[in-house]
Amino acid sequence: MQHTDKPRRGFIQGLMATAAGAALAAPALARPVAAAPAVILDSAKWAPRNRELIAALIAKHGITSKSYNPQRKPYAVFDWDNTSIMNDCEEALLMYQINQLAFKLSPAEFSAIVRQNVPAGNFAPDFKNAAGKVVDLESICTDLDSDYAFLHANYKGMAGSRTLEDIVTTEQFLDFRAKLYFLYEAVNDTHGVNVGYPWVIYFFANMTVSEVRKLAEASHDTNLGMGLVKAKFTSPASLPGKAGVITTSHSQGIRLCTEVATLMDTFRHHGFDVYVSTASLEDVVAEFATNPKYGYHVKRENVLGLRLEQDGEVYKNAYRKNWTLNWGPGKTIVIKQELVAKKGYGPVFVAGDSDGDYDMLRDFPETEVGLIVNRLKKGKIGELSKAAADALKEAHPRFLLQGRQESTGNWLPVETTLKLGKTAAALLG
Repeated sequence: MQHTDKPRRGFIQGLMATAAGAALAAPALARPVAAAPAVILDSAKWAPRNRELIAALIAKHGITSKSYNPQRKPYAVFDWDNTSIMNDCEEALLMYQINQLAFKLSPAEFSAIVRQNVPAGNFAPDFKNAAGKVVDLESICTDLDSDYAFLHANYKGMAGSRTLEDIVTTEQFLDFRAKLYFLYEAVNDTHGVNVGYPWVIYFFANMTVSEVRKLAEASHDTNLGMGLVKAKFTSPASLPGKAGVITTSHSQGIRLCTEVATLMDTFRHHGFDVYVSTASLEDVVAEFATNPKYGYHVKRENVLGLRLEQDGEVYKNAYRKNWTLNWGPGKTIVIKQELVAKKGYGPVFVAGDSDGDYDMLRDFPETEVGLIVNRLKKGKIGELSKAAADALKEAHPRFLLQGRQESTGNWLPVETTLKLGKTAAALLG
């Protein structure tokens, strides 16, 4: 995301200057139309070939096409984290929730949730403490139980009297922050996102939907103002507990991706519907995608993500029954269930960045362009990235790579990406 105090002020004005080069000529239509809207894609940010191919896609399927049918509107699906924004708003919210001690859980409830559905035993070999010993679930959870009990008893936002400014200086808080985020990383890397992604949103239990959306907005705003750095957190040596001293890292900060916001606007102006498919809690992303101040203007009903069971408006620490985990193959399932079943056809355009988007990028025969935000990833998304790289000279490639500069969050007018901390851009990981 390229954050400014007024996120939409600069990019619409600046992009209008480039519209002439990308505007599509409107063929004669049987029905009367005022004028063909311009295709506004910033030539300073888009790889030129990507820009041309997407403009051609819009010309083929949008309202300037003779074959356009408003009863059968084409549609596009975008991933959110690291595609529509820079970095991950769910992970940013976890750190914000920790820093604000924004939990509505008793010590007993916290103790149960921190272990919920996580297999016992050691984590993956990379998750060692300072002494070189692999950390196990029960040891770190025991330390977190102790930390949370102290914080709950002493912080005035829970059951105590001490201010947030005071409580965050305590050893117990510093231990809690480092070890809870370490645990999030350990659970996901050891047991996979099918365990880790539901687990992290269980910490919203006992909050209302409006409380979570307000918390999410505060986190989004805070992270938009933070530097894009890899922050390290180490638990206090004076409080080793059972897990020992650990160190973890967090990709701090978020940026608006105005290139995606503008593309969404352009799709809508040309008669496309726009959807978001996310592996974050649906309401967390909805607060970002639908709030006018962020500039994406997605309809609330067009955001598809993870869902929790609710008691009225209050979240429970249980994943929604009969709602697929919206990651990987689950994204395809949800699109088929929520969109294809109603429309009768799949998306013509899909954008993503990771293994979680691999399936939806390739599973629909109607998809003509799959845009991959190039994070130099390996794995399944790396296979699609290589296919895109191999097709750089083809006239009608199935997949496109779009580069970015991770130190700023800005897209680059090339397919290559400059990783945070690196000095040379690369095409593939």
